Amino acid sequence: MTGLFYLLGVVIFATAIMASIGLHELGHMIPAKKFGGKVTQYFIGFGPTVWSKRVGETEYGVKAVPLGGYVKIVGMLPPGAAELADEVTVDAQGNQVVKVRKSNTGMFTQLVSDARAAEWETIQPEDSERLFYKMAWWKKVIVMAGGPTVNLLIAFFIFAGVFATYGNPSEAKPYGPAVSEVVDCVLPASELTRTCKPTDPVAPAKAAGVEAGDRIVSFNGVPFTTWEAMQDEIRSNADGAATIVVERDGQEQTLTTNTTVTARPTSATDDKLTQVGFLGVSPTFNGLVTGGPLYTIEQMGGMAKDTVIALGTLPQKVWGVAEAIVGVHPRDPNGPVSIVGGGRIAGETVSEESFPVKEKAVFLLMLVAGFNFFIGMFNFIPLLPLDGGHIAGALWEAVRRGWARLRGRPDPGYVDVARLLPIAYCVAGALLVMGVVLIVGDVVVPVRLQS
Repeated sequence: MTGLFYLLGVVIFATAIMASIGLHELGHMIPAKKFGGKVTQYFIGFGPTVWSKRVGETEYGVKAVPLGGYVKIVGMLPPGAAELADEVTVDAQGNQVVKVRKSNTGMFTQLVSDARAAEWETIQPEDSERLFYKMAWWKKVIVMAGGPTVNLLIAFFIFAGVFATYGNPSEAKPYGPAVSEVVDCVLPASELTRTCKPTDPVAPAKAAGVEAGDRIVSFNGVPFTTWEAMQDEIRSNADGAATIVVERDGQEQTLTTNTTVTARPTSATDDKLTQVGFLGVSPTFNGLVTGGPLYTIEQMGGMAKDTVIALGTLPQKVWGVAEAIVGVHPRDPNGPVSIVGGGRIAGETVSEESFPVKEKAVFLLMLVAGFNFFIGMFNFIPLLPLDGGHIAGALWEAVRRGWARLRGRPDPGYVDVARLLPIAYCVAGALLVMGVVLIVGDVVVPVRLQS
């Protein structure tokens, strides 16, 4: 039965992510068609086609590798100056045919030229006024921003629903030095969900006789009124002797033990693992904070700031996953995961017998919302081939044309994003490598659900 629940969690998560991807692509396709653009393909997934159906001028379908999706908007790349002379020719029947002359000077020049040629081979003469690159700059921004904006809206509605009805799990704070749980043993940071084995060391608090419901009065003679202050004292105690005074049923008791050393995140805001003193107790938390749309926007603003910081350190964190794969050090339990890792976490959540159904549902919703929020933020990075790269190109076109008008200069024309394709290929290669590393890491050294 546990295996079936695990599979159910994976299916729920995968379905939610695929639906999110489909809605992301609709966010591109709907405004593109509204503005008169021609969309020839709408696919979820990559690789070989599993199923497709043509409706009007658009082919809708599903591909074999469910790791993304795309829409094909005609005319994303303008013809280069050297190709314009050969843009339109006439065949034997007198019909106009679009044709682009290729250039073979230099590797990157050839790549750009080939990309232009592939783009224009699908364009018919009647498409000349429906090309994406000819749209007004603000229309291009709306089309390209539509996809990631949909992901952010999905995240907003999920977060808003959870915050309004259940509360914000991340806003729960330790309520004084009161103990809610005493763990039985010391587990590695990457294996916190498994049960204790006879070979695992007994947790110091368990050995000392600390019980759930105790209020810790002092640790090694230092009195406390907050959990955070006590936690700092424990972490700095390493494997030293510990004298703990607890209040139980109105009476104070003195307990003795030795804290042990184990790897744990450096702090609530720093996921790097650090060897620290460990006691083995969890705090009692106050009630969850609830709020409406404005509260949700405020929380997402903080998430956006944290995500920007996380994106800056993403290559370093992925490198850490690569080191964990080859056994250099344990995997950071708070590091990045792929969709595969997200599916595993969802499966573990649903199959975990100690979790109430309500908490399982909230966790899954927050997981899906978190993925959507990250996907939305990630796609706004102003680099091709991401949506943000096209948005940046459209905005630069607006600035360049506006500046030319102010100075009475001729219109400089459309921004040629094709010239940035070498950068796009490098970025795409880096994203592919990071994606593969994360997927392999999620299979070989997966992040386990932390209870």
